[in-house]
Amino acid sequence: MPFKSAAQRRKFAELLVQGKISPETFEEWNRETGSKKLPDHVKPKPKSRRNATRKTVGAKKKAKRR
Repeated sequence: MPFKSAAQRRKFAELLVQGKISPETFEEWNRETGSKKLPDHVKPKPKSRRNATRKTVGAKKKAKRR
């Protein structure tokens, strides 16, 4: 899986120095990322909002009765 941001790449490099991940893992991610220009940080996707308008059921019932 390639890196998504420069901050993620720095974090993985820090984990590599601390010995928490293997050099092979870091190299695999680095190789898959390639020389892409990465953003410094990636913002999370906004959560979708539910539609604020509710359809009324009463209108359908009245239409059926007629």
